[in-house]
Amino acid sequence: MSLELFDWLARGFTQASYWQMAAYFLVVTQLTMMSTTLYLHRSAAHRGVDFHPVVAHWFRFWSWLTTAMVTKEWTAVHRKHHAKCETAEDPHSPRFQGIHRVLWRGVELYQSARLDKDMLEKYGKGSPDDFIERAVYSRVPFMGPTLMLFINVALFGIPGVAIWALQMAWMPFWAAGVINGLGHWWGYRNFDTADTATNLTPWGVWIGGEELHNNHHAFPSSAKFSLRKYEFDIGWAVISGLRALGLAKVLRVAPELDVRPNIPVPDADTMRAVMAHRWQVATDYFQIVLKPHLQAEAADLPRRLRRAFRSEGKWLDEAHRARFSAWIAERPNTARLMEFRARLLAIYDIKSAAAEAKMEALRIWCAEAEASGVRQLEEFSARLKGYSMVPARA
Repeated sequence: MSLELFDWLARGFTQASYWQMAAYFLVVTQLTMMSTTLYLHRSAAHRGVDFHPVVAHWFRFWSWLTTAMVTKEWTAVHRKHHAKCETAEDPHSPRFQGIHRVLWRGVELYQSARLDKDMLEKYGKGSPDDFIERAVYSRVPFMGPTLMLFINVALFGIPGVAIWALQMAWMPFWAAGVINGLGHWWGYRNFDTADTATNLTPWGVWIGGEELHNNHHAFPSSAKFSLRKYEFDIGWAVISGLRALGLAKVLRVAPELDVRPNIPVPDADTMRAVMAHRWQVATDYFQIVLKPHLQAEAADLPRRLRRAFRSEGKWLDEAHRARFSAWIAERPNTARLMEFRARLLAIYDIKSAAAEAKMEALRIWCAEAEASGVRQLEEFSARLKGYSMVPARA
């Protein structure tokens, strides 16, 4: 074996050092992460942002090259996740599949879900259907990673195989595993959504901003995931940069909430804000009404059961749910507050062509809350009536 061939096998055409190989690996994996969060997730699945055709196609190409991802399949699986979240039909709920299976074998759940042709047609509408999609990206998806393997070997020799193997494991672990698994299992919550989505960290840097998963589930169509002053979404930073260059058009961001003082009865502004900020309503109710009550009445209740008041015990197992319900039933004041919560959230489910039906229900609820003699309910009602929706400052 010649010295030149040995050198090529050891370092490839670039003769890069191991530090340079590591830098390359971090760059290409972050590009893959950005292709997923910006194009597949925020643009294709949720229509929160549109990219210039050249940028959008580059994202499609890079996703094909590095993950074999088909836009329609990814979009359909993700949309079904939102539509059926935390149910047996959710493609990757740790509540039904188990946290360990989703975390370590999440890609298998995705591969299984994408074979459902009816799901693809129902949830994959609006996905690219041009010539290159039909002839290449959808027809031979695994040719992309195969080409990536040859590129890595050419650049770095035998170490390129290891780089490629890590590339192939990167997205399945971080996206299919960590986000779909830990993002519904552990972390903090800004909003008491109807699912178990959590924010893993307030600084969304390593996984493209997807760390802010609870924020995303509260406002799925928002192109911006950071919703608190202390939160940072690197994906939004990239979108902002592309928008400044005329390469991205932001279609939707989460609206900001304003609270007006001294509003006597809910008005049209109140109703619009209440409908847009459903999960802020639930969160405020817990913070203003239930939390002070529980601090006085439930000091001896296990923390797990106290936290369950945020979701009416929905995610407890059967034994704990029975204990939770029995504890409430023995305390009329607590039961009354929980009934007020249930009636408030039921307003969203009123089936009526006329918005006046929801408005009337909200006015009645506020009037009864203020006549309840419960100070916390009165304070919450005053805040709720002052809700007003203003566009977020992008």
